[in-house]
Amino acid sequence: MVLSKGEKIFVIIRRLFEKDLRRHFIGEIIEVSEALIRANGYIFLFDETTKEFERREKVQTNIYSLIDAGIVVIVIPEEIIIEEIRYGFDHKGRRIITDGKSFKLQVSEYGVNL
Repeated sequence: MVLSKGEKIFVIIRRLFEKDLRRHFIGEIIEVSEALIRANGYIFLFDETTKEFERREKVQTNIYSLIDAGIVVIVIPEEIIIEEIRYGFDHKGRRIITDGKSFKLQVSEYGVNL
């Protein structure tokens, strides 16, 4: 199996149309099969007025298909505290997610730098 229960993930949901919401998910896998994962975590939505990704307040459980070409699943370090993840920019102006400590993941290479 490629993914395991307990792993933390960053999921990018690709937009099909320009007006579709920009959605990301950061959470922890609680169940996994060959084709599906169930994870608890937070949805982040892009706010067109502030040009920032904003985290929804409530933890939710989502199910993602691992065979869906419309999502990108990235494994992030297990020691990361999900509640500390925030969006920012690196010194070159590229969008990143970070815990404000040692973890930084550039997400602009996935087409989400606005």
